[in-house]
Amino acid sequence: MRNKLLMTSIFAAAALFTVAGCSSNQAVKTTDGKTIVTDGKPKVDDDTGMMSIENAETGQTEQINRDQVKSMGELKN
Repeated sequence: MRNKLLMTSIFAAAALFTVAGCSSNQAVKTTDGKTIVTDGKPKVDDDTGMMSIENAETGQTEQINRDQVKSMGELKN
């Protein structure tokens, strides 16, 4: 009985972390025609005007100037 309760608790915790970790992907279109699919929302540094983007394809963090962004929209996961 105790083992069953432990397994149920572990499963519930794993499900909670999975749901909490989900964030919507964004499609960022640049002025030069490139489209970058991000993993989560980009972070903007208001002082420098740079956007930090985690590229969903490569997993690397990239920075682009906010002036180079033509449009940005949320993707359905």
